[in-house]
Amino acid sequence: MTWDWQVFLQDDGSGRTYLEWMLEAWRWTLAVAGTSWLVAMVVGALVGTLRTLPDRPWLVRLANAWVELFRNIPLLVQIFLWYFVVPKIIPAFQQVPGFVLVVFGLGFFTSARIAEQFRAGIQALPRGQRYAAMAMGFTTWQSYRYVILPMAFRIILPPLTSESMNLLKNSSVAFAVSIAELTMFAMQAQEETSRGIEIYLAVTALYALSAFAVNRVFAFIENRMRVPGFVAAGTGGGH
Repeated sequence: MTWDWQVFLQDDGSGRTYLEWMLEAWRWTLAVAGTSWLVAMVVGALVGTLRTLPDRPWLVRLANAWVELFRNIPLLVQIFLWYFVVPKIIPAFQQVPGFVLVVFGLGFFTSARIAEQFRAGIQALPRGQRYAAMAMGFTTWQSYRYVILPMAFRIILPPLTSESMNLLKNSSVAFAVSIAELTMFAMQAQEETSRGIEIYLAVTALYALSAFAVNRVFAFIENRMRVPGFVAAGTGGGH
């Protein structure tokens, strides 16, 4: 077996090299993952918080239903539903770009998992945190904003790191609806060049590099936000 890394310098037939094509696909992968992460964090934090609200049983049930719905349907099925079914049922979505539909599918799927982490983090706090906020005259909103959520966020940073890395890797399912990300590039490029080993090794390296970067960013955030004596040192990934 011989290696031929010069395959990346070859023209793909459209005036660009396979290296340029791969880097463009990498940008699409990061765009899908980054945008989906924003959706997942916003929705997940909201739903996870609603699941812990006192004296709001209907909101708790609604949030529980969200988690159970999106957590119990396979990701690939959800992507297909968003891409092929939702535009048929809701005509307004026919004008929505496929990229956005994939972001909805991946973001909402991940939001259910993040919501569970937020719920667990909030419920892991000593009850004295909530009682102290109430004793200071805080409203429910103020208690969550200034006391509960900041401390719960510190607790869930390690699992949130893993979930963010998983989201990046899960973005590969976008190839199933023809989003030009890394997995789609790898499949097409290896068919055109018959150099599958070099292509897939390079794509694997880019996925690994991206996931490692996510790990380092979250490790930095965890170190900066750690409260001495509250969360034990070394709980984050990669410490």
